[in-house]
Amino acid sequence: MRDEFRADLQIVSQLLVDMAEAVRAAMRQATRGLLTADREASETVIARDAEIDNLYQHVEERVCDLLARQAPVASDLRAMITALHVAADLERMGDLADHVAKTALRRHPSPAVPAELRPVFTDMASVADRMAEKIGKVLATPDADIAAELDRDDDVMDDLHKSLFGVLLGDDWPYGVETAIDATLLGRFYERFADHAVNAGERVVYLITGETAPATS
Repeated sequence: MRDEFRADLQIVSQLLVDMAEAVRAAMRQATRGLLTADREASETVIARDAEIDNLYQHVEERVCDLLARQAPVASDLRAMITALHVAADLERMGDLADHVAKTALRRHPSPAVPAELRPVFTDMASVADRMAEKIGKVLATPDADIAAELDRDDDVMDDLHKSLFGVLLGDDWPYGVETAIDATLLGRFYERFADHAVNAGERVVYLITGETAPATS
């Protein structure tokens, strides 16, 4: 029975790794669609969002089945709780990549982001990609130190988000309200992507140490 539980738990872990890899690929493609008006890349992200949702459903089903059959306690129960929370964060990250792709597609064939904003969105996408990569690593091989690095990455994302608003609110902004609204929402999508990555990292730290992250103001 114990070996069967461990095998099932390993399946859940692999599903989470698969989700993390799919989410990372989705945001990379969504960014390509956004910055280069690549219609095919944007459409691929939208079409494959259902695959991330299906992985999420499989995690939920597996965990609920294990809870019902095995009634785990202590570290095993902690692993189950962690899996549910991490899967929810990854699913939301996939949704945010989908939002980026839909924004790019809505503006096609014109770029959704004007040239002045491409550097900041390129940097935000780079941070998002790095964070998604780390989530995949710590899910494959739990590492509290790497998980803790996500907080610092998120600080970089927050700074980029602020710099975006500095451009949008400048007196010399030439592109009008509609483009400003698109850029504001896009900035929010990347910023929230990073926040969910931090949440997932904190769950991994909880899995390893049994301690929750301290509350932040």
